[in-house]
Amino acid sequence: MDNSVRVLSTLALKGAVSRLAGHYEAANGVRIDADFAPTLALLERLRRGEDADLVILTREGLDELAREGRVISASSIDLARSYIGIAVRGGAAHPDIATEAALRRALLAARSVAYSRIGASGIFFAQLIERLGIAAEVNAHAVVIPSGFTAEKLVTGEADLAVQQISELKQVLGIEIVGPIPRELQTPAVFSAGLVATSNDAGEAGRLLHHLASPEVAPALRESGLEP
Repeated sequence: MDNSVRVLSTLALKGAVSRLAGHYEAANGVRIDADFAPTLALLERLRRGEDADLVILTREGLDELAREGRVISASSIDLARSYIGIAVRGGAAHPDIATEAALRRALLAARSVAYSRIGASGIFFAQLIERLGIAAEVNAHAVVIPSGFTAEKLVTGEADLAVQQISELKQVLGIEIVGPIPRELQTPAVFSAGLVATSNDAGEAGRLLHHLASPEVAPALRESGLEP
């Protein structure tokens, strides 16, 4: 029998889960079968009946599934808080993004800005540039990807700036993270995990869930750009 736990996780936790998987598998004899996608895409897949044992989503997404009875509400655990950052291609100049005014200037000065359409960071960024009054100007030259890692557009030269969760930016080689956007503009995303109600192995999934929420995992979360 395949002794594995099927995990569907938001892209923001890909770095942390990938770092932890090998050690956890060696220590427990259980394979972590993980797939990563934006929360909205995972919600659609789960609602279509895709099998999973454990899910890691935004807190809002996990709460939706709990209300629908797809996730066991009592099992839900907050794992990490994430902030949105800006990245440039490796070796490129780092724009000033320390204040709202500086960020606004940097976004307007960029030849093109890459962000995602359905990820939590992309939805937030679309709302942010509306609030800043620069949506039309930024979107006129933006590279908006359906999903995935926006920083890949820096490597290909299609964009000057990439916007995404810092943990997602860190997944791409050949780029440099300028830093987080100003804290006063941020709405931190909280990523949470829970057991799928139809899990084929709730025991193993529960053990993995509690491991992910343990202090032992905190360093890996920080290293991947998240706050435990």
